[in-house]
Order: sequence, then structure tokens, then C-alpha cells
Amino acid sequence: MPEKRILLKNCGEIDPEAIRDYEDRDGFRALAKARAMSPQGVIEEIKASGLRGRGGAGFPCGIKWELASQSKGEARYLICNADEGEVGTFKDRYIIQNDPFSVIEGIALASFAINAHKAYLYLRQEYHYLLANLTHAMDQARAKGYLADLDIEIREGAGSYICGEESALMNSIEGRRGEARFKPPFPPTSGLFDQPTVINNVETLINIAPIILNGADWYRGIGTDKSKGTKIFSVCGDVARPGVYELEMGSDLQDLVVNIAGAAGIKMVQIGGSTGGIVPASMLTTPLSFETVLGSGAGVVFDERRDVIDFVHRTVQFLNEESCGKCTPCREGTEVMVEIYSRLVNGEGAADDVVQLEELSNAMMFSSLCGLGQAAPIPVLDTLKYYRTEYENRIKQSVFLRTLRIKAA
Repeated sequence: MPEKRILLKNCGEIDPEAIRDYEDRDGFRALAKARAMSPQGVIEEIKASGLRGRGGAGFPCGIKWELASQSKGEARYLICNADEGEVGTFKDRYIIQNDPFSVIEGIALASFAINAHKAYLYLRQEYHYLLANLTHAMDQARAKGYLADLDIEIREGAGSYICGEESALMNSIEGRRGEARFKPPFPPTSGLFDQPTVINNVETLINIAPIILNGADWYRGIGTDKSKGTKIFSVCGDVARPGVYELEMGSDLQDLVVNIAGAAGIKMVQIGGSTGGIVPASMLTTPLSFETVLGSGAGVVFDERRDVIDFVHRTVQFLNEESCGKCTPCREGTEVMVEIYSRLVNGEGAADDVVQLEELSNAMMFSSLCGLGQAAPIPVLDTLKYYRTEYENRIKQSVFLRTLRIKAA
């Protein structure tokens, strides 16, 4: 299945520094149409479209907006999450770099719908070089009157992976340590500065204008029964054509990594970043949707040269380093995972390592405070499921080497 460029239609086609180019391609028409509607009318259209958040969790966007709009507070806030710290994910960067006006229009549309007069765009520290481009685009939109009654402030992160999680992100904006909060309350009822808050990522927000312009029925005609619209993927790893691609929801993984990105000799693909699911080569016909695998939209391809144990070892090392440390299951669980995988890669594996990994993974998934700890075991469990023989061979090798050392002594 070829690309279906709806959200990326302007990328490479407009000058990202010229608002006139964006306007010539229907830019800000959706905002004008929305302002002729009621805020609740905009929310109803988004609810009817079936749009779900593109940050990984897939929560229905319109329901989140409606809850925030009906919650009591002195103010309401809209946050655009452009932290994008997930491993292998670079689609939001591509959008901001090539079509910043679509992000600004999405922020304005969402803010209108929930009656927010203050919005924050949280930009990851590594994307500092995009700040001037974003600021210039906002200045042009403000001068044209598109941001009437809306103040958008850009806040830069400090390079912390955990701040991609919504509650840690709010702590960061408030000037506090970036770590997950206990829930409830949830952001739509009590979020930033204890006020009703909607947090959507860049890709979610750029879906709003096409829905308002073309209608919910048009949008519902794209995708699958439970996954509407298109999805933007960033593909890297062992591929001939790494890059950012937009496909209709429900497209096969093979369409993305083989037919479009040019992968060959695939061993496995990780979908959704460092905590994403592992898809073996035998399952490349898996459809890309919320019902199957999706996550943040990162696709990292590994060919037959790659070692599964080494890959998961590096992954758990990263997650252990990036854990905020607030909750015991994640803080201590990732530490133990690192210890077990370090033994495996160094030829010191033990017979009960696999059982320990499974038990530890289940405990972390059910008791960790936020998505990092809850999802950290996914690559562990998936590789145990599909590549268990590689674990067993490592352990057998370790036992054999220990036996030789004992005999030699």
C-alpha cells in the first residue's frame, strides 16, 4: 500500500518560513470554520471522527477535550507535547521543521474547543535548533490575527526522557523535578497548576484541521474500525530508505518497512520506541493499528546480523538510566533487569534467569506508577516469546563455560 499523505501534504511543498504558502494550501481555513461554530460543536466533530491520541496511549481525543471543557477551574490549559524523546521517533521533528504552521493551527483549534487562552508547546532540549523556526512561525500567525485571545509559550525541556510522560511534563513546566504523578486526578480535571489541562502531541494536533475542514464522516472513512485516519511513522535501523512516512491505519507492517523503507533480511521490527512491541519477520503482515501494534509510530528494523540479547540489554540500560526513580517497581526492576542481561551478555547466565525476567516483568507491569515502568517489560517479554531459544542457548553456553572453568581449576 503506498503512502497516503494527508497530514504531511505540505512537507516539502511549502516554505516553512512563509505563512502565505501555508494559507495558499487551505492553511487556517479550519480555524476560521471552527470559530464560526461553538466550542462544543468542534468537540462533537472530533468525537464523531474517532480520532485517538497519537502519542502511544490512543485515548479518544474528543472525550479528553470534553472532560476538560466541563471541568471547573480558574483557567484551562492546552499543552502541545513536542518532547518526542522516544527512541527511533523523529516524526514530530520532521513536522515542525517542514510545516510549523500546521502545529500552530492545531494548537489554536484545540485551545478554542476547550476555551483555553494559554497554551504551552513543550519542545525537547535536543530540538533547540527548531526554536527560531517555531517562534518565527508564531509571530507571523499572531500578526495575521490567527492567535487572537491565545497566548502560546514555548518551554524547552532539559533532555529528560521521562518528561515525555504527561504528568512529568507538567511538573517540568511548573519548574519542578520531572517525575510522574500519582493518578487520579487526571490532567483534564486537574492538571497544570491544578487546572483542567489537555495534553496532545504534535501529530494528534495536526489531525484537527483536516477533520474540521472535511468533516467527521470523511475522516471515519479512512483506517480501520477502531483506528481512524492515517498514522505517521519514523523508520530507521537496517533499511535502505530511512525516513518519515504516512500510511493509512491498518496498513501492513511489510508495506512500511519492506515496500517503502526497503528493508531486507529482516529478523525483527520494534514498533513504538524503546518500550514498543517486537514483531518477528514471520509476522510482517501484522496490520498497523491500535488493535495490534502502534505506539508512538517508531519503527526500528533489525536484520539477521543483530543479536536479540544484546539489543534488549541496551534497551533496559537506557530505561534504567532514564527512570525518574519515584516508584520502587520501575527504579529497582529496571536495575535488576540490567544485572540479569549483563550476566547473559558476559557469558554468566543462570538457569533461572528466564523465570526471573518473566516474574519481574509481570510485577513491573502491574505496579509501576507510569508508562515507563509499565511498558519497560514489553521488549523483554516479546523477545522471550519469539526468541526464547536464543536466551536458552546463552544460558547453556554460560553453564558449559562455568563447568570448564571449574574443571580447569
